Amino acid sequence: YGSFIDALRLYVRAGSGGMGYPRLGGEGGRGGDVWLVAREKVTLKNMRARYPQKRFVAGAGANSSVKALKGEKGKDCEVHVPLGISVLCEDGKLIGELNTAGERVLAARGGLGGSLATNFMPCKGQRRIVRLDLKLIADVGLVGFPNAGKSSLLSKISHAKPQIASYPFTTVQPELGKIMYTDYKQISVADLPGLIEGAHANRGMGHKFLKHVERTKQLLLVVDVSGFQLSIKTQFRTAFETVLLLTKELELYKEELLAKPALLAVNKMDLPGAKDNWNELMKQLEKPQDFFHLLEEEMIPANTLEFKDIIPISTYSGEGIEELKTSLRKSIDEEAEQENEEYREKKLLLLRTSA
Repeated sequence: YGSFIDALRLYVRAGSGGMGYPRLGGEGGRGGDVWLVAREKVTLKNMRARYPQKRFVAGAGANSSVKALKGEKGKDCEVHVPLGISVLCEDGKLIGELNTAGERVLAARGGLGGSLATNFMPCKGQRRIVRLDLKLIADVGLVGFPNAGKSSLLSKISHAKPQIASYPFTTVQPELGKIMYTDYKQISVADLPGLIEGAHANRGMGHKFLKHVERTKQLLLVVDVSGFQLSIKTQFRTAFETVLLLTKELELYKEELLAKPALLAVNKMDLPGAKDNWNELMKQLEKPQDFFHLLEEEMIPANTLEFKDIIPISTYSGEGIEELKTSLRKSIDEEAEQENEEYREKKLLLLRTSA
């Protein structure tokens, strides 16, 4: 995964409460809390470099005294974290998620100050280890086996400059690019490390790849029109088989991923025999059930993806790239309109029920 970091463990400790003042019934101040706050331009790599100890401690509450019977609350500790973070306990239980700038999650609560209820003795603040789990947030996630041409496609449609080479597993860390349109609309696209068969079982970069797919709004499957073979030890797969295998991997990891809107880009249309392979693929995708016998039974997905659009492209010659950009824009706009419509209907229903 190179120098890219998508998980980080932190030690957080909230402040202890202040001592009470028994003679005059004074209450100690509550200990400070530890908050995780989402901020733009923050990365887990920056955090690790800036806080090598990865320890975050809030201030203790002030003791009660004759001058101030109610002690002051301890100083809160704010930790700035990236967007798209899931905050988990050590046992894997979800504490909260931070997806937009300014969102906050309470990581550790301060202890109560000494009072009559606690015999004027203060309570200690919460302390624990939390794990920050990063999942990229993007409008479109590129899904495909190694060497399908995802990195080349990202460099063609956006300003991203991923490393491109002619051997599998070139992409070892997620790349994020933005498609810029003439009306200044922007669509973010994530090129994620190549899947392999068995990724759902965490083979290869399995879960590191698949968890990033969860946060993308739409899927863009990229397949090689000539088929794919990872190495001489693995079986050759046609473009149709590749589509089914990718669908199966997504389904086995998390079935809900198949509910996302999906498009299919068939790459390398500049190669010899590409037209015949394309015609064969289109025939197979029209009635996929008729061709399930080509795959082993355990590799056939329970549900096939319904593609909103299937576009032949060539990242080498540039064929179909503009059409793909237009299709992505149309699909994103349609989904946004649908969400707005659902929101309006919910609002209307609430108004009617309250009336």
